[in-house]
Amino acid sequence: MARSTFLYVTYIRTTPEKLWSALTDMEFHKQYWFGMRCESGWTAGSPWKLVSSAGEILDSGEIVEAEPPRRLVIRWQHQSKPELKAEGASLCTMELEPNGSAVKLTITHTLEREGSKLIEAVSGGWPKVLSNLKSLLESGSIALQEAYPA
Repeated sequence: MARSTFLYVTYIRTTPEKLWSALTDMEFHKQYWFGMRCESGWTAGSPWKLVSSAGEILDSGEIVEAEPPRRLVIRWQHQSKPELKAEGASLCTMELEPNGSAVKLTITHTLEREGSKLIEAVSGGWPKVLSNLKSLLESGSIALQEAYPA
């Protein structure tokens, strides 16, 4: 079956433990994810959801793998836009690898569908979220205030 894939690699000056915490701490998410938060127990089989600042569930699914502080795999389906929800569940793999004084973070987001509109959408969102995460961990402040400026 054809697959749509988004791959993003960044290096963040931090430790694997601090990066893992930033990726799994609901309150910390709000700082770099434009007020949104991920809710989960962060263990394999736990439910997972992305919740907007207004309380709307945007995405939901489950944790497939959780190996702190090196690997997190989440299967989720979009919930708020019918055309994206219809595409089914995607798989997001986050790999953390120490690299000197930094951590290499690799995000691979896939959906078993050619030409996925969901993967197209996350391809625009992940770079903004991860830029904010990198900036926040390295400098204490985010790079972007709004996900989608007017």
